[in-house]
Amino acid sequence: MKYFVVVLLLFMLGSCSQNTDRLPILGERDTIKRMIEGKEVVDTVYHTIPDFKFINQEGDTVTAQNLKDKIYVADFFFTTCPTICPVMKKQMLKVYDKIKGQPDVAILSHTIDPQHDTPAVLKQYASDLGVKDAKQWMFVTGEREKIYDIGEHHYLVVAGADSTAPGGYIHSGAFILIDKEKRVRGMYNGTDDQGTKRLLADIERLKAEYNNAP
Repeated sequence: MKYFVVVLLLFMLGSCSQNTDRLPILGERDTIKRMIEGKEVVDTVYHTIPDFKFINQEGDTVTAQNLKDKIYVADFFFTTCPTICPVMKKQMLKVYDKIKGQPDVAILSHTIDPQHDTPAVLKQYASDLGVKDAKQWMFVTGEREKIYDIGEHHYLVVAGADSTAPGGYIHSGAFILIDKEKRVRGMYNGTDDQGTKRLLADIERLKAEYNNAP
């Protein structure tokens, strides 16, 4: 919960302080000082998604290299989820249909129940959704603690086991927008049309940001 509050605060600050044509950069940030031609220059170091190693629905290894030079949308789910996951996947299908065939945009869905959600289970799940391109929409599994760690400490969402929650797991319903530098650029309610529409609009804004870069 504390990560969600921090992200909301940073989102509001970023929205007020940055050019409205550019999406804010969310998460904690540091500054570093260095000397250039005898002058001290202060640079900002932004929060980024670290390298990772998971397995997708085809049984192939997925790392950050698979998303090099791509904008992507991340989320967390599990295939037996009895609550928000079916709604989230219905909304994410709208994103998938919109970005289908675009080589610079992808989706990365992390299961939080890796014991049950093997690559074979994820492949059937993707097939049932009508997802045919495992390179554009990757459903990934891996070591439980690494999935939880990257969710809570890097994507800034709740993701983990909880015996009191329906299905035995608790996770955020957020869709997280990541830019080509692996920075968090937006968080959206993945359970309603309004959040999905905002996400799709911001994907276009982010693409324009890159296209208009000097």
